[in-house]
Amino acid sequence: MTETVIREAEAPRFGQGGTQVVGYASPTRGSEAVSAWKVALDPGAASPRHELTHGEVFIVLDGNARFEVEGRSHDLGAGDAICVPPRTRFAISNHGPEMFTAVCCMAAGAQARIGDGEPFPIPWAQ
Repeated sequence: MTETVIREAEAPRFGQGGTQVVGYASPTRGSEAVSAWKVALDPGAASPRHELTHGEVFIVLDGNARFEVEGRSHDLGAGDAICVPPRTRFAISNHGPEMFTAVCCMAAGAQARIGDGEPFPIPWAQ
């Protein structure tokens, strides 16, 4: 096995509704055990309330966001981090005037669930 270089310009992109994701490490991009990506939320954008089969770590690069985790609220800014345990419902929202960006990572193979829907593979983590 050799190392894999993922160039920002060549990394896959996903997005809708004011959310952009750049996929970096994943099993299909050279990382056997860890998936990592960058997420950006435009001002006013928010994720749906969802949960994951594995824990997820967010490290805030720029801007501010509110994390609603099982009824608790956490406001995070640049340099802060949050670890969300598996099977914990949460949502992220950007109420600030600037773009929010964070690097995220979790164990490879994790799946997401929105509401009471069926779990599904996370596209940027595959």
